[in-house]
Amino acid sequence: MFKKIFFLAIILSSSTFFSQNTEEKKVKLRGRITDVKTRFPLKSANVLNLDTVIGTITNQYGEFAITAKKGDVIHISYIGYESIKLTVTNDILNNDKLEIAIHPKIVQIDEVKVKSIKLVGVLAIDAKNVPAARPKQIHIDGIAQTFEVGKPQSPDYNSPLAAVFSPLDFWYNKLGKKPKELKKLKKLRQDDQLRDMMEQNFNREILLDYLKLSREELNDMLKDCNHSRRFIKKASDLQIVNAVLNCYESQKTNKKGNVKKEIKHLR
Repeated sequence: MFKKIFFLAIILSSSTFFSQNTEEKKVKLRGRITDVKTRFPLKSANVLNLDTVIGTITNQYGEFAITAKKGDVIHISYIGYESIKLTVTNDILNNDKLEIAIHPKIVQIDEVKVKSIKLVGVLAIDAKNVPAARPKQIHIDGIAQTFEVGKPQSPDYNSPLAAVFSPLDFWYNKLGKKPKELKKLKKLRQDDQLRDMMEQNFNREILLDYLKLSREELNDMLKDCNHSRRFIKKASDLQIVNAVLNCYESQKTNKKGNVKKEIKHLR
């Protein structure tokens, strides 16, 4: 009787083991991305596995291949089109080739106002009438970090109490609770292919998904990190990733420095 129970237990544990391996097994997911109306293949569309932070782009036929397992979320984006997120299921894994059609993005163009500047021909006077240079990001060859030049945005505190406590501490503590997400952001800027992908994106979707923040919260964080409104609005997703990570690392360094000063003072 004992032998039968023992044998049955081995069978059950083995079946459980193999079923778990099947679920967790990574496979090569293949598919084709097209325009929803014309069915025309979209070349160089971005395909990113949000869980593994592995990305690829489609070839001239709109085809791609990416490693994934059940439960992974695939983010698909293309300039001028609505991005989509696809959760990998068993049906998707068993499909030989996915056909994914995406919709063109409808963009409302804001009213453009053209303002003329009257110059009198006197340098001292005309220089005052010309608008000041707007902040922008520059890149120095050999250095991964980007730098913002121009006048940064001053922090806007709503109350005297808010000015006492640094808002950077709030964001530092908030991001510090998400080590896995920060690790994924670092991978986005380290991998050459992912860097190119993020450099082409301006929608912040991947960033917001990783950090679990609203667009308003992300903008508030960048303001508190002393970035200008123009940079927040115009920067690529790669520049925003750099800005968030640099702000976090800078605050981390500052806090470590303050701790060392306090220890030295106590001694």
